Amino acid sequence: MATLSSSPLGAATGTPAIITAQNLGKTYHSGKLDVTALRNVSFTAAPGEFVAIVGPSGSGKSTLFYVLGGLTQATSGSLFIDGAEFSKLSDLERTRMRRSRIGFVFQRFNLLPTLTALGNIEIAHDIANLGAKEKKPLDRPLLDHLADMMGIKGRLDHRPNELSGGEQQRVAIARALISRPAIVLADEPTGNLDTKNSDAVLDMLRRSGRELNQTVLMITHNPEAAQIADRIIHMRDGEIKNIEKGTGRVIHEA
Repeated sequence: MATLSSSPLGAATGTPAIITAQNLGKTYHSGKLDVTALRNVSFTAAPGEFVAIVGPSGSGKSTLFYVLGGLTQATSGSLFIDGAEFSKLSDLERTRMRRSRIGFVFQRFNLLPTLTALGNIEIAHDIANLGAKEKKPLDRPLLDHLADMMGIKGRLDHRPNELSGGEQQRVAIARALISRPAIVLADEPTGNLDTKNSDAVLDMLRRSGRELNQTVLMITHNPEAAQIADRIIHMRDGEIKNIEKGTGRVIHEA
């Protein structure tokens, strides 16, 4: 089994890691049946790095996504997020860190249908402020910058059913970035998009990560999409099987 170093240094840049996973394991219990979804998964990711995790259905990549996002706890091993041992935080502490430090992008967009695009972005900012000692005002310059970057400036007053799939996903990315999270977790962000919109969304994730120094960790089953990453982690049967360098751009097979 191939694994990345579990030292506190990110392999790609030599800077202190923002994510350090050490021997993560996850077992689900269903009656008398135990199903192991993750086996001794170890890797690091540095600030500003783009990491893609690739694997077929049942490879464990989605379970790893949930563990990294604090949506479920690992059964064994340890996980450090920005120096804090995520696996040992209380539920409340983990929720606060997730709100303030992690942004999520999902395949199905998950936009609230009764709100405009702007409303969906604003509510993400409001949620990030919940429980914070100091309430931060909405960063209007950042909102304008994200709207320009995502090409949605003229669409902010539209509701999701008035937007194309590509526009909805770009709104979802802006929503994930508006609170300036240190980490962006993207789960099959191009799964419901055509090739043109997929390439545009991947380019925006890459560009925003560089400009805002955010670590992007993308789950995908598409090896072409994964090539935009700095590093690609291949998973199968709950284990890391191989690690390779990405190209920094999408490569389509002829």
